[in-house]
Amino acid sequence: MTHKTTRFVILLGGELVVTPRLLAQVAEARVIAADSGMRHAAALGVKPELWTGDFDSVDDELREANRATPVELFPADKDKTDGEIAVDAALERGARELVLVGAFGGARTDHAFLHLTAAVRLAEQGVSCLLTSGVQEGVPLLAGREAEFEYPDGTLVSVLAFSELKGLTVSGAKWSLSGHDVEFGSSLTLSNEVRGTLSVRFDSGRALLLAHPVSSFSM
Repeated sequence: MTHKTTRFVILLGGELVVTPRLLAQVAEARVIAADSGMRHAAALGVKPELWTGDFDSVDDELREANRATPVELFPADKDKTDGEIAVDAALERGARELVLVGAFGGARTDHAFLHLTAAVRLAEQGVSCLLTSGVQEGVPLLAGREAEFEYPDGTLVSVLAFSELKGLTVSGAKWSLSGHDVEFGSSLTLSNEVRGTLSVRFDSGRALLLAHPVSSFSM
């Protein structure tokens, strides 16, 4: 890996299950840890080049174990989350692809929600994003663009909509849709199953594909 790498892993404070697929996703990437997300570094066998945040969720043991990592400390009273600060640091270093590790679950639902919506915003700005806990993966979907996914048959998938979706088409799934308008707050797009090559497209709106890969899913 050289500093020309534009692929960054952001270690967040949510849940994490280490899998072969996850290890492949973080390999050769540059790494930045956000606050308590640093606890995932050892499990993944990575060494962050920066540890940032207000450190309000960091205990003395974690500090001591990672005292050699460069730190950028922020006050607790700030207008950005630690995760957002870490993402900004990656973008300043030239990131064009982000893997947000530990993006789901954890004690803060508000932070988890922000990770989802921020990933969609970043994708709209041309920055590729993958959110993962090791057992769940999220990928932003962009209006007007067809997205294809190669998941094994039986993989549980949902289209999480953050607005009304116009003209939603889903193929390669147990339940397909063709040019369907989905009202905001509808459960219609939850808990589908992959059947072949999954394809998702819609004309307008904002959404993210959430996948729960089956146990046979590996790199």
